[in-house]
Amino acid sequence: MQYAWPLHDDVRTVGRARAVIRTELSQLSLSSEVMDDAVLMVSELITNALMYGAEPYELGLHVDAREIMCVVVDSSPLLPAQAPHDLAAEHGRGLRIIARLSDGFYGCHPQRYVTRPDLVGKATWFALPRQGTAGNVVPIRAGV
Repeated sequence: MQYAWPLHDDVRTVGRARAVIRTELSQLSLSSEVMDDAVLMVSELITNALMYGAEPYELGLHVDAREIMCVVVDSSPLLPAQAPHDLAAEHGRGLRIIARLSDGFYGCHPQRYVTRPDLVGKATWFALPRQGTAGNVVPIRAGV
């Protein structure tokens, strides 16, 4: 299964996207842990895109027998980078959260938009196994 939704530069976008992902994933009989982790990471990806990326924005969901992958595409050429670790900072934890919850299965690469195939942007993504966390598996995909 593969889905894509255009996103708007709007304060309600993150909440709407969380609801859409929760609805789509609820049909897959995932554990509540996997569902909650995916929803939180989608929220972080979209927040980062809205704060540091550029329009247009797009949310993608790919599901196969083994894993789910969520992708947020934006048109900024700037790649995401982890902020220095600062417990007092108001921002800067999003990529750390994604790295931790995805067991390192996340990254960024150039990608065409699904909803607007004439455009190329960058995709920031994460993947989760459908049956729970991968544990101490070494990712075969390079992270950010």
